[in-house]
Amino acid sequence: MSAVAPDIYPQAGTTNQSRPANDVVVAVRGLTKVFKDFWGRPKARAVDNVDFEVRRGEVFGLLGPNGSGKSTTVKMLLGLLYPTRGHIEVFGHSPRHVATKSRIGYLPEESYLYRYLNSKETLDFFGNLFDLPPGERQRRAEQLIEMVGLTQTRTRAVGEFSKGMQRRIGLAQALINDPDLVILDEPTAGLDPIGCREVKDLIVALARRGKTVILSSHLLSDVEDVCDRVVIYYGGRIQAFGTLKELLARPDSIRITLPPLSRETMQRVLEIIRHDVAEDKVKIDSPTQNLESYFLDVVQKARQSAAETSGATSGNRVAAYLRGDAEESASQARILDRLVQPADTKPAEQRQTAPAAAVDAARLDALTQTAQTTSQPASPAPKAETPEELAKANEKLSSLLGKPK
Repeated sequence: MSAVAPDIYPQAGTTNQSRPANDVVVAVRGLTKVFKDFWGRPKARAVDNVDFEVRRGEVFGLLGPNGSGKSTTVKMLLGLLYPTRGHIEVFGHSPRHVATKSRIGYLPEESYLYRYLNSKETLDFFGNLFDLPPGERQRRAEQLIEMVGLTQTRTRAVGEFSKGMQRRIGLAQALINDPDLVILDEPTAGLDPIGCREVKDLIVALARRGKTVILSSHLLSDVEDVCDRVVIYYGGRIQAFGTLKELLARPDSIRITLPPLSRETMQRVLEIIRHDVAEDKVKIDSPTQNLESYFLDVVQKARQSAAETSGATSGNRVAAYLRGDAEESASQARILDRLVQPADTKPAEQRQTAPAAAVDAARLDALTQTAQTTSQPASPAPKAETPEELAKANEKLSSLLGKPK
């Protein structure tokens, strides 16, 4: 998954402001689901007259306590359950439309995987269900395995995985078809804090690419970090609906954050405030970061000396086909730059002063001297030959060649 980063999530409720209001991916009207017993008598009203819309490119949160109707709503969106009443549209079609299903990626609350398949075989199996060509299946599987941090465990059977590692491979299978709508049910359950942050980074990256994410989670801090809008269920009904900024704002109070002030300046500020506000309404403290950010910062500093692991790894990039063409082209350009760069990465001024030519010349002189010493004895230079010696040499050469003297 994507690399651990500081708290850089966009303000909740702001990432979907530029989308057209009619760009609706999921439309729910009067949705009701009543479960009945063996005799057909109403037993439980799981969802009761629910209305909402999910637009393209937004992260939409489904919140509520256990048994409030979230999972039932998700199953009806997937076409796994028939609604008792109401209307559902996904990409303008019924949830049971086959072509529509191919555009959906789903991570259930419990991952149902073949325990004797390894990670690559698991992704190859799910990719085959979407009729992906073998080469494309292999390419996506490699990218997803690296993204979710299971490169070191690619040969281990899924049945041997911990719960957190099963969530990772489950997330990978939900993205093998490059879906336009991703439905995630408790995606961070069982993950360590680093894995949770990476899943949230991935969700934000998918939304920025224009994909729609429906997130059902009990971890409200995760929802607050990534969701644009949320609905809160209770008793099968929607009790609250809107952007997080609208729902969480407290108009009856104001927070002012300042750098440390001197004691005298602070006293003057408090005196001005107390003219209009009662003293028991004023609270002074130092702001703190959340525990997740502090934990990730400690781990990131300690990772420099980390040893190899046989479990899940972190700090991996989002799969190239999920990042989109623009980022993939930029990545390819960076790879080409690295390939054409010289092996010497020193600054230009250092490369100019390097005695490369002198070394080559010295080596050439050494080789020349070696050749001379092996072909001639180590003795003083011979004297110039006399005309008589040259005539004798010519006569000997003529006899060897069979020519007349």
